[in-house]
Amino acid sequence: MNALSPEIAEIRQRAAEAQERLKHVSATATSRDGAVTATVNTAGALQELQFGSRADEMPRTALAAAVLATARRAQAQAAQQLTAIMAPVIGENSDAMKFLEEQIPEPEVPEETAPPAPPQPQFFDAQDDSAPPAAPPSRPARPARPAPDPTDDDDYYGGGSFLGRN
Repeated sequence: MNALSPEIAEIRQRAAEAQERLKHVSATATSRDGAVTATVNTAGALQELQFGSRADEMPRTALAAAVLATARRAQAQAAQQLTAIMAPVIGENSDAMKFLEEQIPEPEVPEETAPPAPPQPQFFDAQDDSAPPAAPPSRPARPARPAPDPTDDDDYYGGGSFLGRN
């Protein structure tokens, strides 16, 4: 039986090392504001999802968008790790590497947008005479009290105060 050539033995060794490293590939990304942390595996499948305290303050639609954007960034990192592990095995500029890169979908990594700033209170600047402060809203007019009905027999106090003596 022929012994393996040193070149083939080296390729097998690199392949075995790559295979072992691929078992442990994962990538984690965190949103800029710390609301979301996502971890994905080599295939880009979500392995772990954590929410920071900022997530409690976010509307659901914004939180969902942050989860997706963060997971996509982690997927892009995992794809980079995959190609870095495989390059020594199949050759960085080989047809096999080009094929591998074609099989990895280019993730859409949206630029993470900063959360909208909370509205700032507006204060009147005493130095700015161009805009006087707005007048406070006026109270609605109080309805007029109806005049006493002289034919009403229930007027126990005779139009006077219940505190006063007649």
